[in-house]
Amino acid sequence: MAGNGLTSLGRVKLTDLAPAEGLPSDSYKLSVSTLSQSLALYSAAIIQFPVSDGALLRSGLDSARLYFHQKSSYPAADMINNNDPRDWCKTSGYNADPQLWLETYDYRPGLTPLEPDNTMEFPPAALPDIFSLLAKAARDILDAISFYLNLRSSPFTEVLDNVPLRNREISSSVLSVCCHARPSFQGTQHHSFTTQEDGQLVMFSDHEHQVDKSLISLVKSDKAGLHIKDFQGRWVLVDEDLGPQEAIVYPGLALYQATAGYVNPALQRTETANAQSNLFGRCSLAFKLMPKSMTNLSCSEMRAAGHGVEAQFQLPVAVDDFMQRSHPTDQLFNRHSFQSSNFHAAQDVRSF
Repeated sequence: MAGNGLTSLGRVKLTDLAPAEGLPSDSYKLSVSTLSQSLALYSAAIIQFPVSDGALLRSGLDSARLYFHQKSSYPAADMINNNDPRDWCKTSGYNADPQLWLETYDYRPGLTPLEPDNTMEFPPAALPDIFSLLAKAARDILDAISFYLNLRSSPFTEVLDNVPLRNREISSSVLSVCCHARPSFQGTQHHSFTTQEDGQLVMFSDHEHQVDKSLISLVKSDKAGLHIKDFQGRWVLVDEDLGPQEAIVYPGLALYQATAGYVNPALQRTETANAQSNLFGRCSLAFKLMPKSMTNLSCSEMRAAGHGVEAQFQLPVAVDDFMQRSHPTDQLFNRHSFQSSNFHAAQDVRSF
C-alpha cells in the first residue's frame, strides 16, 4: 500500500497547538511548522489528542459499530442520500449511499433528526462531547495555519458558527459517524475498482477523487483505509498504525478558497477491501468545520498579510453558492507546483 510517506507525515500534539497570550512559545512555533509542512507535502497531518480524549474517541467508534450493525440490510427509500447540494448544511440523522457502500449518521447541533414515522432516532453515543472536542481542535488547527500564513489571530471568526450557538441557531459544522462496506448492508450493486500498490491489489470505491468542502476536516477511524494524494501525485495511506488518541486532519475546499489557493484541499479515497472482511465494516468519526451559509469567503485577510492574490480569488464568494457548485479537481490546482505555491514564504521554518 501507499504507506511509504507515513514516516514523514507530521505528528503534532493538540496541546502544543493551543494558542496563548503573549509571544509564541518554541513548542507552538515548532508544532505549527510541523503541521504546515505536512499539509504542504501530504495535504494531511496526524493530530495527537490527550489520552482522556482518546478514550472518548474510542467509545464513539465502539458505539458506531453497534449502531450500524443493528441497521437493516437495505434502508428505506427516504433514507437514501440524494446528494442534493442545497442540503449541504441541513443533513441530520441516518442516511445511506448504496453506490459508495456508505452509511452515515450526521450529528448537527440545533437539528433533531426524526424517523420516517416522526419518532426520534436513538443515535450513537457521546456525539455532543465528540463534536465539542473535534470542533475545538479544528479551530485551534485553523488558527495555527493562520499563524503560519502570518494572518491576524482568528481571521475566520466571521464565517464560523457562534460558540456556543445562540437561540435557534443550527450548526454549519457537522460530525458524521460513518460506516464503509458493512457486509450486511446490501444496497444496490457495489461498484469498485482495484489498483496495484506496492505489489498488492487494493479495492476502492468507484468515486476515486473526493474533496471535502470544509475549512478543516478531522477523521478518526477504527481501521486504516484513508488514502490522500501528496504533492507529487502519489496516493499515501495516511491512517496506518495510528495510536488510539491520534486522528488525521486535512484541509478542504473552503480553506483553499479563503487562502487564495495557498492551502490545497486534500484529494482522498477510501479503501474498502479490508473492511469487507470485518463484521462491522470500517467505522469512522469525521468532523467538518464549515463556514456559515450566509457569509462570504474572502481573501482580504491574505491581501492584508501581504500575500499575492490571483484574479480568480479577487472577489468574495457567497458560501451558499460555493457549497452548491461543483469544483472539478483538475481545475483547482497543479499538484506539481504545490510546494512552490503553498506555505512557500509565510514563515521560514529555519527561523523557528
